Amino acid sequence: MKLKYKRILVKLSGEALAGEKKNGVCYETVLSICKKIKEVYDLGAEIGIVVGGGNFWRGKQNDEFDRATADYIGMLATTMNALVLNDTFRQLNVDSRVQTTIEMRQIAEFYIKGRAHKHLEKGRIVIFGCGTGSPFFTTDTAAALKAAEINADALIKATNVDGVYSSDPKRDDKAIKYEELSYLEVLNKKLKVMDSTSTTMCMDNNIPIIVININNKNDLKDGLLGKNRGTIIK
Repeated sequence: MKLKYKRILVKLSGEALAGEKKNGVCYETVLSICKKIKEVYDLGAEIGIVVGGGNFWRGKQNDEFDRATADYIGMLATTMNALVLNDTFRQLNVDSRVQTTIEMRQIAEFYIKGRAHKHLEKGRIVIFGCGTGSPFFTTDTAAALKAAEINADALIKATNVDGVYSSDPKRDDKAIKYEELSYLEVLNKKLKVMDSTSTTMCMDNNIPIIVININNKNDLKDGLLGKNRGTIIK
């Protein structure tokens, strides 16, 4: 099987790791996600991962918190998730590394672009924690930034929905699924795929965004093979 996109950046939400628990970590869910990623890894994909921290902490959950402080707490939450993914890959005999944009030398490497490239070239999955390392930016923005920095062929937005819809398909049975969109359509229609900063960054760097349901068995693999099961934004 020939991959259409060889080097990818996978954006995982923290909530995706919680499964039906909604918060914390569900090991069975994490194992299932890592197995799907391993499947494309075994096909020769070079993989970077940016993971959110919403299963542990939502920065906007209390308006009394200073925004910058709340965002830094969220960065620590993403690092916990990165370590969970890293150890699960270890159990699957997949070589991986955690890099963080805030220095935590006892538990992870500090992010250095050249080192991340070396890991990818040597067949290691690189899991990026701490988002951008700065407050006021989402982990979606971190994903777009890291995708550009590692020269990714595509950014995979792994969600719990099988693509982008005109409205919430869980609430609106008339919601229309889009098979393909342009970056400008996403921005002009204000579709809630990624925040506008992330979408603009991908547009400026010509990085396609592929939105898939990570819970579906073959969506990730088919997306990388060019068999679109979700929505592609380009």
